[in-house]
Parts: sequence; C-alpha cells; structure tokens
Amino acid sequence: MITKYFGKTERIAVFSVSAGSGHVRAAEALQSTAKLWYPNVDIVHFDLMELVPKFFRTIYTETYLKVIEQHPALWGYLYDKTDRDKTDSSLSRLRSAIENLNTRKLKNVLKDIAPDQVICTHFLPVQLLSRRIKKGKFNKPVWVQVTDFDVHALWIQKGMSGYFAAHDELAWRMSERGIASENIQVTGIPIMPVFTEKLSRAKCSQELGLDPACKTLLMMSGGVGLGNSVKLAEHLLGLEGDFQIVAMAGNNEKQLKKLKTVAERYPGRLFPFGFINTIERVMAASDLAITKSGGLTTSECLAMGLPMVIVSPIPGQEERNSDYLVEHGVALKACDDNALAWRVNLLFKEPERLRIMQEKARLIGRPDSARKVIDCVLGQASAGANL
Repeated sequence: MITKYFGKTERIAVFSVSAGSGHVRAAEALQSTAKLWYPNVDIVHFDLMELVPKFFRTIYTETYLKVIEQHPALWGYLYDKTDRDKTDSSLSRLRSAIENLNTRKLKNVLKDIAPDQVICTHFLPVQLLSRRIKKGKFNKPVWVQVTDFDVHALWIQKGMSGYFAAHDELAWRMSERGIASENIQVTGIPIMPVFTEKLSRAKCSQELGLDPACKTLLMMSGGVGLGNSVKLAEHLLGLEGDFQIVAMAGNNEKQLKKLKTVAERYPGRLFPFGFINTIERVMAASDLAITKSGGLTTSECLAMGLPMVIVSPIPGQEERNSDYLVEHGVALKACDDNALAWRVNLLFKEPERLRIMQEKARLIGRPDSARKVIDCVLGQASAGANL
C-alpha cells in the first residue's frame, strides 16, 4: 500500500542546468512528485543558468547545443578528454576558476532559502557545492542524481552524501570510480509521476484521433535530432504495411507546417503535433518510438514499455545510453535515415520481436524513480539498498 509522507517539514533545494532539457526535467519530476506525495516536503527548484551572467549562460548552454548538433565528433572528443582528465589538471583548474567567478549568486540563494538538503541533477552544481563543502562554507547533505545510463568523471566529487544511479551496473561503475558503495542507491532516473499511471491505449488513441488497432510509430524529432523529419516521414510512409505515424514537431512551427502539408497527402496515416505536455498519453498509444537517446526521454519510454529505434546518437553520453538500451534488448540503433527505415520495417514485419522488446522495456523501466529518490533523501530507505 502506498502512503503519503507526513514527517517533519523538510526544505529541499534542487539545482539543475538547462544545457539540454533532461537535467531540468529530472528536477521538475522531483518537484512534482513531492507536491503529490510529500505534503510536508517543500522542493525549491533552481536552474543554475538563471543565476549566472548572460555571457556565461550563452557559452555554457547555447554553445553546447550548437556543438553537439553541428560538430558531434568534436563533442565526443571533449567528452572523452574531460572524462579522462585528472581533477588537478591545468584545464580542470581553469574551468573551475571560470565557473566559480560566474556562479557567485549561488551563495546568496543558499543563504536565502536555507535548505535542509540539496539534490543536484547536473554536474556543475555538484562541483560548486563540493568546493564549498571542502572550504567549510556549506554543511548540509548534498545528493547527486546522475541523469544518464553511464557516468562521466565530472559528476564524481568529494563531500556528497549520496549518489542515485539508473541501474545496477552504473552503481558498480560509480564505486569503481571511488564512491563508497553504501553511498550509492539504484533508483532510476526521475520522471514525472504521471508515468506511474496505467493508461488505456484505446482511450489515448481516441483522444489523438488514432486507430487503436493499427500499429503506431512515434517520431520524437522536435526541432533537431532526426535531421529532416518531413523527408523521413515521407520515407517511412512509403514502406509496406498498415501503420500510422505520430510526428512530434515540438516548438518548431516551420516543421509542423510542413508535416501538416505531407499529412494532407496521407489522410489517416500521418498525425503531426506541436508541443504537447501529455507525451505519456502519446506513448501509451504507440508501439515503437524513434528518438534520440537522452536519459530522460528513454527512461519515459521504458516506463511506458515502449521500445525504441535510436537514430545517430551523438558521441558521448548518448552513445553510452544507446549501448545500454541496445544491450538490454529494448532498442535498435540506426546510423542514418535509410538504416532507420529498414529497422522500422523489420519490427513491424516481426510483431513477436516487437512484443518481446516491449516486455523487456517494462522489466527495466522505473516509473516510480522520483519517489525512491525522495525516500532516500528523507531517510526512509535503508542505506546502501538497491531500491
């Protein structure tokens, strides 16, 4: 039986960084879960990029997005180099100095909100708070939520009260990097509490105007990621078989308009949507997703039992995420649009293989991950236990 938490009032600060959306979404998932199940817990969420000068924010977020989109090989090189760098290297010391100079408001925020505990969903606040703890300037527990299926060296910092891992192997890899095993909890990656609900495929399909009896392909391209999604949709619609496509354009109005034009030529087969805040209902109506391999999106797919075809993962965290998903039989990986179309065609022609992938996704999905994280922070879980 699930019960709400009515312990003493607790204020928890959650720090994220809007470099990509996953770190922020994990923080928002923790905040939403606390509001639903922990009436005496006040979670205050801060995007660290709101506390830094505009120039630093541009360098840290916009440049990051441009590099991974336009120069993925360069990003892969930087990712691997920083993963191997010693913490006292000249590059690390320079990066630390720049970060400290541009995040001075953090001290004031910590003073103003006076949190009982802190959770970080990005490595930058982990680094900053670790330095403050080392200097004796902060003495509250700090917890680290890694938001991928692997861990980069930048997340591993001294003075943390505990780490939350997506799965057992990641917990082992963390311990190999020097974190005491008793300080690591296997919780999954926090996703919104709505993913714990059992949704009706028929009802969700009806809401979206879909045929619930027809195989449904979900294309989560957004504004970037899958290349020319309009061209890809046309390519997929040329495949044999009876299936329909839900194409998510996100906030890209230009892309949405083009997709609607294509949909007019394929009535009842292509269903374009812009930004939608009920993606769980779209997933519930779908049989297969085409997506990038971000930690949050793929965790949501797993929670819904939705297998994936991952397209061109960027070197670094996305490649490592996709390796985990492919290894566990819940995803296939495609290097380009042609390979993607072949894999979609394969799975729709082999329904038993698709069904097995769906079952495996449900087995490793962790829809209640956010609750497990909060329980650990509140001390309701035994130390060192795999939740």
